[in-house]
Amino acid sequence: MKEIKPENLKSGSNLEKVLASGQFACTGEIGPLTYATFDNIDKHAEEMRGLVDSVNFTDNQTAVVRLSSWAASLRLLQLGMEPNLQMVCRDRNRLAMQSDFLGAYAHGIRNVLCLTGDHQAFGNHPGCKGVFDVDSVQLIHMLKTLRDDGCFECGAECKIAPKFFIGCAANPFADPFEFRVTRLEKKIAAGADFVQTQCILDMERFEKFMELARERGLHERAHICAGIMPVKSPRMARYMQTGVPGMIVSEEFCQRLEKAEDGKAEAVEISVEYINRCREMEGVDGVHVMAVAWESIVPTVVEKAGLLPRPTF
Repeated sequence: MKEIKPENLKSGSNLEKVLASGQFACTGEIGPLTYATFDNIDKHAEEMRGLVDSVNFTDNQTAVVRLSSWAASLRLLQLGMEPNLQMVCRDRNRLAMQSDFLGAYAHGIRNVLCLTGDHQAFGNHPGCKGVFDVDSVQLIHMLKTLRDDGCFECGAECKIAPKFFIGCAANPFADPFEFRVTRLEKKIAAGADFVQTQCILDMERFEKFMELARERGLHERAHICAGIMPVKSPRMARYMQTGVPGMIVSEEFCQRLEKAEDGKAEAVEISVEYINRCREMEGVDGVHVMAVAWESIVPTVVEKAGLLPRPTF
C-alpha cells in the first residue's frame, strides 16, 4: 500500500484515499426511485455497508423524474457512508450547478461525477427544455477551477471553495471508437481525477479501449474504474444489445445467460470473471458495480470477487 500524504489529496474522501493508496477500488450505485421516500436507499445502503468504498446516486437517470441525487447523497451521509454525487448538464445552468456544489460541500459531500445526461426526449417529460448550458468537459473544468483557484466560472472569488474529488464517465462502446479515447483525454485534461466507464458487456472491446488509453498515458493521469453490470436476465441482455444506443453486448455474453440453467447465478459468475480480468489489466484501478434495478446483488458479487475486506483509513 502506498503512503498517502494529506497535502497531495484533492478532497480527502475515502474513495480518493483508496485510489491514492494504490488499492483496487470498488464503488456501488443506487438508482433513486420515482417517489418521495428514502426506503430503497436505506435498504440498499445497509446491504452495501462496508462492502464498497462509496456509492453513486444517479441524477434523474434516463431523463425520468426521480428523487434527486443531491438528497440521496445527504441521506447516505446521515447513514455514515460516503456518496458520489452525480450532476448532469441537462437540467441546470452554471449558476445552479455552482450553487449546488457549494451546498453539497457544506453538507460534507466530497465526490462528484460530472455527466452530460440522457437527452430529455427519451424520458417522461420529452417536451421539457434541456439546459445544456455547459457540456461535461466544461463542467469538469468549471469545478476544477472552483476547487483549485477559488474562482467561480465568472471569475469572482469564492472565499471558501469546495474541495471535491472530481469524476467523469467514459463510454468505450459508442462510435466512433477512437474518439471515445480522445473525449476521455479531454475530460482528464479539464480536471477529472477518476473515471467510471460504461458497463462492460463486451470485454474484448474494453481491452482495446484500455490499450489506446495506455498509449496516451491516460491511466497515469487519472484513476480508471471499470463499469460492471450484473444482467439478471437473457431478455435484458438482448434488449441492451439491440435497443440501447451506445451499448455493445457481445453475442457470447447473451448466449451464456440464455444457456445457463440459473441465469441470475450465471450473471454473478460473469461479473466476477470480468472483475478478475480488470484486476489483471494494466491501468484499471477499480470497478464500479452498477446493478440496475438489482442493487441487492452487489454484496454477492463483491464477496465472490474477493474484494473484501475493504480498506479503511
